[in-house]
Amino acid sequence: MTQIADRNVYAVILAGGVGSSLWPLSRKKIPKQFLHFIDGGTMIQNTVARISGAVRQENIIIITGKQHWRLIHECLPGFDVGNIIIEPNIRDTAPCIALATTVIRKRDPDAVTIVLPSDHLVFDEKQFLKTVMKGVTLARSKQGLVTIGIQPDRPETRYGYIQVEPSVMMEDEENADTSIPLFRVKTFAEKPDQITAEQFLQSNDFWWNSGVFIWHVDTICNEYRRSLPELYQDMLNVHSYLGTEREESVIEDVYSWIHPISVDYGIMEKAEKVYMLAGTFGWTDLGCWDEVIKVGLGLQGRDSSGHEVVMLDSSNVFIRKPENKAVVAIGVKDLIVVDTPDALLICRSGDSQSVVKSLDALRREGQDEFL
Repeated sequence: MTQIADRNVYAVILAGGVGSSLWPLSRKKIPKQFLHFIDGGTMIQNTVARISGAVRQENIIIITGKQHWRLIHECLPGFDVGNIIIEPNIRDTAPCIALATTVIRKRDPDAVTIVLPSDHLVFDEKQFLKTVMKGVTLARSKQGLVTIGIQPDRPETRYGYIQVEPSVMMEDEENADTSIPLFRVKTFAEKPDQITAEQFLQSNDFWWNSGVFIWHVDTICNEYRRSLPELYQDMLNVHSYLGTEREESVIEDVYSWIHPISVDYGIMEKAEKVYMLAGTFGWTDLGCWDEVIKVGLGLQGRDSSGHEVVMLDSSNVFIRKPENKAVVAIGVKDLIVVDTPDALLICRSGDSQSVVKSLDALRREGQDEFL
C-alpha cells in the first residue's frame, strides 16, 4: 500500500503486554506479540507492516519494557533503535502513552499520533488504513480524541466497551467520506460481567473498545493536564531532559513513583470531546485460545505445523504441540490442548478464559518459572 505523505503523522505501537491468556505459548519472556500465529511473521511484525501503509517508517515508534528489547531486535532487525522507547516498569497504558507522547512532541510539536496495540489481528488491512486515515483528519479538524469501535456480535466479557450517542454524526467536511460511520462517545465502560455484557449487546449503542486511538499531541496533552495533572507534570520534567545524558535516569526516577492507570479510565472516560469511528475491518485481540480457534488460526485435529494428530471417536479437539511429537486422542471431545516443552494446558472448549486464573494458582505455588 502507498504511504500517505504527511510527515506529521506518527504511530505508537504498544508492545509491553504479556498476553498471559494464551499461556503456555505466551509467557513473560516471550509474549504473544512476538509469536507466530499466522503466516508471514510475528504479530508485532505484522502490526508494523500494516501501519506502514499510513505512516512513514521513520515515524513509527515502539514502546516496550526492558525485558522485551531483545525480542524487538530479533523480530525487526532493521528497525531504527532510536524509535524504540523503553519503559523502566510496566505502569499500564496511561503512563505508557504519556511517555510516548512526550517523546513525539519533542520531535514534532504538530504531530498527530495513532496509538495501537502490537498484538491484535486485522483481517481487512485496506479498510483499517482507510479508517485510521479518516481518524487523522478528524483529530485535526475537531480537536478532539478519536477512537475506533468494533460492533459486537456476542456478549463478550473480555473487552472494554464504548457507549455512543444513538445517531450517526453529520460531518463538517465537504464531500466527506460517509462510508465509515462517526459517533459522539458518551462513555467508556470497563470489562463487564456476563449479565452486563448481554445488556450492552441488546442496547445497540455499546461497541467493543479496539484500543486504537488517534489525536493531536496538543489535544491529548491538554487532557492529561486536566485529568492526570501529576502525571502531566512528571512528563514535563521528562520532556526537559530528553536528548541529554540524564534522560534515562530521569525516566527511571519518574517511573519509580508513577501509579498504574489505564488510558481508558484515566483520560478517555473524563475527556469532553471524544469521537468513535466504526471499525468494519474484521478485528480480534486473540485474547484466549477459543478466539484463536474461532478465527481459524487453529487447526482442529492437527498440530501447530499442520501434521495430523491421530483421532479416534473424538471431535472438536484442538491440539497445538511441538514438532516431532506423536499425539493420539481417543474418545474425547470439546478439548483444547496446548503442549510446550515445559508446560501443558488442557481445558474444555469455551473455558480458555480461565487460563489467567490458573496462572494465579501457579504463582501461589511458587512456580513462577513457568509463567
